[in-house]
Amino acid sequence: MISLIFRRFLTALPVLLVVITVTFFMVHSAPGGPFDADKAVSKEVLEQLNERYNLNEPVWKQYFIYLSNVIQGDFGPSFRYPSRSVTELILTGLPITFELALYSIIFAIFIGVSAGLISGLKPNTSYDYVPMTLAMAGICIPSIILGPSLSLIFGITLQWVPVSGWGDIPGDKILPVITLGTAYAAYCARLTRGGMLEILNQDFIRTARAKGLSETRVVLVHALRGGLTPVVAFLGPAMAGLLAGSFVVETVFGIPGLGRFYVEAAFNRDYTMILGTTIFFSSLIIFFNLIADLVASALNPKLR
Repeated sequence: MISLIFRRFLTALPVLLVVITVTFFMVHSAPGGPFDADKAVSKEVLEQLNERYNLNEPVWKQYFIYLSNVIQGDFGPSFRYPSRSVTELILTGLPITFELALYSIIFAIFIGVSAGLISGLKPNTSYDYVPMTLAMAGICIPSIILGPSLSLIFGITLQWVPVSGWGDIPGDKILPVITLGTAYAAYCARLTRGGMLEILNQDFIRTARAKGLSETRVVLVHALRGGLTPVVAFLGPAMAGLLAGSFVVETVFGIPGLGRFYVEAAFNRDYTMILGTTIFFSSLIIFFNLIADLVASALNPKLR
């Protein structure tokens, strides 16, 4: 395991370097600058601003300055909020974004595994066709359409739950969690079904049944452990995708999370905020992929 972690760490370094490089030159090649949207300022003030943030230097020199700061763990100050650092803004929005992602992955696992388990135990029946049809619909409908539709039906028309905000009221979290977790629940359902169909046809399952074990024990103790291996492998990228995919959901439902800062940074040409958030999310993707690999190794003796 230590060797696996060390190899993944070495692989992550060039990946992060590529992410930083591509993102840096993309944001700097976009038309306009971080201070173009502000009120008109004198030429002298604009020159001082550019000098303060090293924007008067050639792009290649700005890149190496930024890279040296990142190596030291400094993402720099936000252009939009000069009194606050990018790290401070990330730490401000991260708890809400992480809470949204956590509730969404719990929703996805519970709904997806339950539906996939029923489908895998009753293949080619109505217990299989209905959940898998709903799963395909969940995959096909993007969150940018699902979110406003749920808000219109359950928030505005029926007035069952709030349509915006993220407070202490549990109702605030229902629509965002369903919107963000539906697609991942659908993937979990299809992966669970495929894994269960494969495991249930294995020789050790037939042996367990021949020994007289109850069907419940065969499914929950012997089959489900191997059948969930594809789901566990999927959870690493899924958790990272939930964090990154919360941008749209946070914007639709007015949630003050990290995704909202990122969207504002894109509109305001806040270079340091865009770069810092991108690096942070890339690191999270690598971390969750590693965790998923370790859990999959613990479940599967062949991988160990």
